[in-house]
Amino acid sequence: MNSLTSHDILTLARETLHKEADALMHMAAELDEQFVGAVDSILACTGKVILTGMGKSGLIGRKIAATLASTGTPSFYLHPGEAFHGDLGMISPDDIVLALSYSGETDEVLKIVPFIQSNGNVLISITSNPESTLAKNSNFHLNVCVKEEACILHLAPTTSTTAQLAMGDALAVALLKARDFTAMDFARLHPGGSLGRRLLMTVGNVMRKNDLPIVASDCGATEMIHRMTRGGLGLIVVVDNGQILGIVTDGDVRRAMESRQAEFFNIRAIDIATRSPKSINQSAKLVEAEKLMTSYKVNSLLVTDDAGALQGVIQIYDIKL
Repeated sequence: MNSLTSHDILTLARETLHKEADALMHMAAELDEQFVGAVDSILACTGKVILTGMGKSGLIGRKIAATLASTGTPSFYLHPGEAFHGDLGMISPDDIVLALSYSGETDEVLKIVPFIQSNGNVLISITSNPESTLAKNSNFHLNVCVKEEACILHLAPTTSTTAQLAMGDALAVALLKARDFTAMDFARLHPGGSLGRRLLMTVGNVMRKNDLPIVASDCGATEMIHRMTRGGLGLIVVVDNGQILGIVTDGDVRRAMESRQAEFFNIRAIDIATRSPKSINQSAKLVEAEKLMTSYKVNSLLVTDDAGALQGVIQIYDIKL
């Protein structure tokens, strides 16, 4: 039965976050040349970075391995128990092993240390105790000691696992900066995601190019409305002799109807068109189109080829799919 009030729940949540935030600030202040050495050794590594750890430390190790791999440092997780029973062959001499154990005395991790040393691998450890067995047998030690767990029973790994995860993130960020890892590199490793789509796909891949709502400059009001409705883009493109003269949006039509009233049906498309409409080359990346739309506060761009001829229309909805 829940006896906590809303105030109690929020107080506990805030205390948890404050404890973990304080622990991270302390850890940041205590960073030293061991961290620099770890980063330099990973940068010099010609193999992979192999994460290992048991229990909650193992779960954090999986996350760190995934973060490293997605930011330019080849990496994977190896369960220490499985490693001890045959999977040590997955560790090549040119790999680096990054071992997590908050106490630094986890038996399953310590059992594979002799192999790591005899195999000639650099060993980086993340523990809370520089005097632990694991730390003393490592080439580099990253200290993640915390004052207390956020768990009110002081039993469940909470602050300590946050510290481990944050240390892994700190390594990943330092490494991607040192490697000049770019957003395009990130997209190349994440082609299926939204970011990958925007960074890798071109405007020409997604633009609307069939049955474009194109009208001549002398197109009348009734035909403008008809073409705009049939086109389904909320605009028409005014083109004469292959040259783009402007665009008319549904907003332009509404404003013209209000301002010209009875005279509205005497206007031509060119009379209310926006001249020199915003456009983008069909070879540009989607992210460039998104930036242009945001900068100019528009929802649509005309798409042209190198000669400036109309090829299609792209809208913000095409990018956000």
